[in-house]
Amino acid sequence: MSRSATWYLHRLRHMSPREVGWRAADQVRERRWARRRVPAGAAHDRQVPGLLGDRRFPAVLPDEVRGTVPAPVAAAVTDAAEALLAGRWEVLGVPRPDIVDPDWFRDPVTGRRAPQDELAFRIDHRDEQVTGNVKSVWELSRHHHLTVLAAAWWLTREDRFAQAVARQLESWWRANPFLSGIHWTSGIELGIRLTSWVWVRRLLDSWPGCRDLFEQNDLALRQIRWHQEYLASFRSRGSSANNHAVAEASGRLVAACAFPWFQQSERWREQAASDLARSLAANTFGSGVNRELASDYHRFVTELGLVALAESNGAGRPLPRKVRELLASSLDAAAALLDASGRAPRQGDGDEGRALVLDPPTEDAWASLLSTGSVLVGAPGWWPRPAPDLASALLGSLGGIEPVGHRAESRPDAFPDAGIHLLRTPRGSSPEIWCRCDGGPHGFLSLAAHGHADALSIEVRHGGVDILADPGTYCYHGEPVWRSYFRSTRAHNTVEVDGVSQSVEGGPFLWRTRTDAAVDGTERTGDLQVWSAHHVGYRRLDPALRHSRTVSLDAAKGELTVLDELVGEVEHSLRLNWHLGPQVQVDLRTTSAELRWVGTDGAGTGALQLPEQLSWSRHTAETDPILGWYSPGFGQRVPSTTLVGTGSWTGTLELRTLVRLSGGFLAAGGQPMEWAAGATSGAGTTGPSLTGDF
Repeated sequence: MSRSATWYLHRLRHMSPREVGWRAADQVRERRWARRRVPAGAAHDRQVPGLLGDRRFPAVLPDEVRGTVPAPVAAAVTDAAEALLAGRWEVLGVPRPDIVDPDWFRDPVTGRRAPQDELAFRIDHRDEQVTGNVKSVWELSRHHHLTVLAAAWWLTREDRFAQAVARQLESWWRANPFLSGIHWTSGIELGIRLTSWVWVRRLLDSWPGCRDLFEQNDLALRQIRWHQEYLASFRSRGSSANNHAVAEASGRLVAACAFPWFQQSERWREQAASDLARSLAANTFGSGVNRELASDYHRFVTELGLVALAESNGAGRPLPRKVRELLASSLDAAAALLDASGRAPRQGDGDEGRALVLDPPTEDAWASLLSTGSVLVGAPGWWPRPAPDLASALLGSLGGIEPVGHRAESRPDAFPDAGIHLLRTPRGSSPEIWCRCDGGPHGFLSLAAHGHADALSIEVRHGGVDILADPGTYCYHGEPVWRSYFRSTRAHNTVEVDGVSQSVEGGPFLWRTRTDAAVDGTERTGDLQVWSAHHVGYRRLDPALRHSRTVSLDAAKGELTVLDELVGEVEHSLRLNWHLGPQVQVDLRTTSAELRWVGTDGAGTGALQLPEQLSWSRHTAETDPILGWYSPGFGQRVPSTTLVGTGSWTGTLELRTLVRLSGGFLAAGGQPMEWAAGATSGAGTTGPSLTGDF
């Protein structure tokens, strides 16, 4: 059986009978719609169907908003646009010197060119031999770089920015007629692209060529209609109704509000608003944490909701109160999960997806999320104080704060429904010790597509520096061995048994089995915080096999203790993996390791006392097998150090690891910390512009 056929078989097993019916109906619709495909270069001799005569753009930016944008923010946007026009731009970690006149189908990673003039429904976007690295191909056509150029025009009124946007939009529209090529194969791409077009139109409203580019341009009108027709008919449902469903509904809603130029626009808007409310609720735990249990997707989905909320406000059709309350809950969870340097957890997959880019893409997306959230739904007093950016100023101008229901009065450290618990030193202490403990579900829906095999894993930071690190994601497509490694149990700070992951892979976004962990208890007594959990994901190897873990933080001593207990009836081998952050230098001596690093709080030192029952080895930048790597961003990997303890056991085994951290720790009650713009926190990351006693 071919690899593709095997994937489809596993995929089918994760669908309900109802979903199989939906997908069968989609197949029938695809065959019917195939006759509507427009070949590249085809002439159009019919009027755009359903087009209304009155084509006003209903929600323009008030002139006075420009004066509220801080000068440094405006300068940063303009500098980014200048760099873009000079060919200095990166997309998913890959330089794009061709950004001024891009080939919309070329993958710069592999050099391959994805299909342009083939029926979209026949393109296998999972096959790199066909498309190249499809994520790299798709990303540029989200048109985030065009919203940055349009924002630069709005700020400066320099026509070269607007002219560059117009050239590229015309180029894309002509190269991608209806249902032809790779850019019609994924609904999430269409939804995000529609949002970009709306904001390009909004930002260029006063540019003399704007109406000729959009509402007086049959090419643009056809594309806007085609995108909305497609999304109204082909929706992510069932086992695929994750962040894709939210992005599709958000894009449809934004476009229907901003481009009400078709007879179907009001119906599209109503359907999209209903789908968005339903999808957001399905994707979100009661605690506000995203159900995919992938931190980057928590931010992405919340951002999608905020953009749709602002657009609906601008159109005078506000979203229901329940949606605003859900978004407020998601924002509160996001604010609580950040460490004191402003860095988010690195749980699960992350591809740096954005709903809308108005500020330079190098700016911190989490800080922007909180800044935008504070102007749309308000911020409790315990939030860090986000610095304003262009996105918050412009989205806020479409509709001010609307009060929502009860908000948390203090920062939560536990999200039991998501299985996330934070052990951390008291607010005001510096450097902060921050520890995320993973004791929840494997992921969302039957696929758990963006989850990792990371049950009972922990992340530990000291002053924002990764000490025990989650290595990240690195890639989705094109490098299957690396994709498997970064989502495996071996790539996380937990125990691997018999050389296999807790959960069994069925493909790059599919798990054949899932390991859900359960929290057994938590306790906070004075300076001591304790968390205990277990999982039985290895019962396929041994019905009695169980892994339990207890993590204790003594905030006064700066010590973290990890106690692992393994129970099984027959002999098993094990590996206990401790992944150190790329800033950490390590000296390993038998069963102890000395640690050194330099962070924003200065030089830090620490030590690991490792379980004596295991044989310990050090690994850095190895490829056969892969070990000792950290991904600071999608498409990027850098060397780091992994300490691996190996051994075997029968019956019950207890392993104790002690982590001692030192270096300038101040007791709670000291000066409030500042999250300084441009401060380095972690490998290759930039701290957000936030301040607060956090």
